[in-house]
Amino acid sequence: MLRRPRHFLPAKHRRRPKPLHKQPAESPTPTYTRDIIRRVTNILRDHPWSAARPLLLSLPGLTWDSHTVARVLKTHPPLQKAFLFFRLASSPAANPKAAFRHDRYTYTSMLHLLGEAGRIPAMLRLLAEMLRPGVDPDAATLTTVMHWLGRAGDVDAAMSVWEEMRSRRGRCRPTLVSYTACMKILFDAGRVAEGKRVFEEMVAEGLRPSCTTYTVLIEHLADAGKFEATLEIMSDMQDAGIEPDKALCNILVQKCSRAGETSVMTLILKYMKEKLIVLRRPIFLEALKALKASGERDNLLREVNPHLSSEGIDCNPTFSHLGYITDRSMIMYLLAARNWSAIEQMIQELTTRNVKFESHILSDIIQASCANCRPSCGLTVLHYSLRVGNQLNRSAYSCLLGQYLRSDSFDLVLKIVEGMIKSGCKLGSYLLSVLILRLGCAGHSSYAAHIFGLLSADQNVTTYTALMKAYFQAGEVDKALELLSQMKTYEISACAGTYEVLIYGLQKAGRKHDSEHYRRERMEMQWHRQYCDEHSPEDSLCNHLFCGFHG
Repeated sequence: MLRRPRHFLPAKHRRRPKPLHKQPAESPTPTYTRDIIRRVTNILRDHPWSAARPLLLSLPGLTWDSHTVARVLKTHPPLQKAFLFFRLASSPAANPKAAFRHDRYTYTSMLHLLGEAGRIPAMLRLLAEMLRPGVDPDAATLTTVMHWLGRAGDVDAAMSVWEEMRSRRGRCRPTLVSYTACMKILFDAGRVAEGKRVFEEMVAEGLRPSCTTYTVLIEHLADAGKFEATLEIMSDMQDAGIEPDKALCNILVQKCSRAGETSVMTLILKYMKEKLIVLRRPIFLEALKALKASGERDNLLREVNPHLSSEGIDCNPTFSHLGYITDRSMIMYLLAARNWSAIEQMIQELTTRNVKFESHILSDIIQASCANCRPSCGLTVLHYSLRVGNQLNRSAYSCLLGQYLRSDSFDLVLKIVEGMIKSGCKLGSYLLSVLILRLGCAGHSSYAAHIFGLLSADQNVTTYTALMKAYFQAGEVDKALELLSQMKTYEISACAGTYEVLIYGLQKAGRKHDSEHYRRERMEMQWHRQYCDEHSPEDSLCNHLFCGFHG
């Protein structure tokens, strides 16, 4: 009997339940000692002691041991609460199972706080309390006590602590810090001989002076007015491989400022500029005041301290306006990009708005445009400055004059000189003489005479001789001789350079009789001056320019 075959469906695979992954237990965030110290300090600063005490006792992670207590005290909490915290640390409330006993580290930290606050009797009582149970002080403890006794003016008590430190052995042996503190106390008290003996003893012990030790020595020498010796000490420091630090430089600059020793101050500022060291603001202001009182420039001081370069400068409220700041930023960007056409357009726009600009920026634009052979931009800046009343630097005017003299634009030269005089800037004898000579060589003696007449303050033997030479080059001999008569009227004595120009000019004009007359007059003048030895700076300049020069 046939049976129908059975058709079985394929067996389905049973899904196994996935094992439940247990979430790893979050590891507790580690508590660092610095976090505990910060919390304790904040509690002491922000809460009264009645509220701070239970918070400290219940603070998780706070271990009442020597390391933690000393570090809390070194954060300088308020003195009263710091002392109560010091007492709480050794009380049964903080350590019910095992009472904590203060050691020399915690005692030294608390002694330092009391001495710093001027509580000298309390500091000495705490020192006696420390010695009673047999806690041995170390060099740091006794140095702290000696230092604050000296600061309080009790030098004899400080020296008795020093002698006790020297008589003890072991941990109380004086260290470099101890010797430095003792020297500081003795120098401040005027006991210089004892301070020198302590220094010699330190060297004999084989201790190498640190920067702090040298600072104490230099400060003493500066107080005694021996500034040259301070420079020698600084040189010895560097030879020994110890570079003067910021504290030493600040102290020395302050001493130089108060004593008016600007020459020594300049040498220190050069060192600071090389080592990128800056002054603190009060000392910077003292140095600035000393330089102004001595009439010296403060450029180096401001270069060393760029963060204080605007101090002592009167600020114009116009220069802090938002629109002005935008214009200034744009011009500085264009100046860096050397876009002279755009700068000219902006200056012309400022001229129409009659907006005043900073003079040093305008001077920089003129000098840069002349250096890049774009004097038209500099001339635009000059016209703008004359209109709004800005006074440019002398170097800016000199750049413009040199640029237009080389291009033979003498009309513009005359306008530049007039603008220079209008702004109150002076050429000086040398530049005026060179300008007159250049105009004379170009045949523009009228321009030279006009400029000479404008600058009456610079009319001396040098400028008279330069104009005389310009007249001779233009063939105007009579005008040159009139100048000589004018010099005699104004009692301006002719010098060898003046006679050199006269004799050569008259010979070239064919007036030999007159040239011989002035040759004899020159010989008489030279004979007279060789016995009187009368030579003014103008005479020396005139002789340098015109003696032996016939171009």
